[in-house]
Amino acid sequence: MIAVPNVSEGRDTRALEAIGEAFASAGAEVLDVHADPDHHRAVFTLDAPQGTLATALERGVEEALKRIDIKDHPGVHPHVGAVDVVPVVHRTPYERGAAVAEALVVADALGALGLPVFLYGALGAGRTRAQLRKGGPLELARRLDAQELEPDFGPPHIHPTGGAALVAARPPLVAFNLELAPPANEQDAKRIAATLREGGAEGLQGVRAIGLTLPARAHVAQVSFNVENATPLATLVDAVRRHAEVAEAELVGLAPKQMFDGFPDDVPVRNLRTY
Repeated sequence: MIAVPNVSEGRDTRALEAIGEAFASAGAEVLDVHADPDHHRAVFTLDAPQGTLATALERGVEEALKRIDIKDHPGVHPHVGAVDVVPVVHRTPYERGAAVAEALVVADALGALGLPVFLYGALGAGRTRAQLRKGGPLELARRLDAQELEPDFGPPHIHPTGGAALVAARPPLVAFNLELAPPANEQDAKRIAATLREGGAEGLQGVRAIGLTLPARAHVAQVSFNVENATPLATLVDAVRRHAEVAEAELVGLAPKQMFDGFPDDVPVRNLRTY
């Protein structure tokens, strides 16, 4: 069984090592860690049997709460928590029931750590991460205090340093970034993201996108995608190229090998790891 917790820390190597060791100490195999200093975020890919996975996630979140304070978090990626999202992945329809059960166990355990926990996706009646992240942790705290929102698990107020956690059971998702060649800038990246994301003028079904710049990479403009279906990544490259030149790509975590079918040879891909 796979889980892909996203931690709001992409710069402190020691903290990430300690969190990874906490996941592993409870029996999870850490398949991959992708840390990004600009997003100030790390994506862990974990594998463990049902039951063991929930315990490992609880142990890792506990460690993250000791080391991450979201009040001091300058990263560009939207977030509301020290461990921002905790999705349990079902790779086949047959695995869905087990993934749902494990996600609910995880949500209850994280609530017991003092985090307000919100379900999203199918478990949250279709509620999205973007709806919960809108305005960041301060806005989420206000919405909780005003009783505009009520968590599914945990206390009805924000954790002072850990924020909140978003939990789901979902099919595989591919996180994939495309960097734009100069002179494209952040506004270009945001415009392209708004055009191509689901619901945009050229909206791609099942594709989420944001535009941003990366200070650690000389302020290059980036369109950051989450692909929630089987859309080939070559399709994203073609779509972005209608608006700007693509300089480089980046894979976050792991992706099914077939997602790269037909991928253009002239676009280098950083962190290319498939299964």
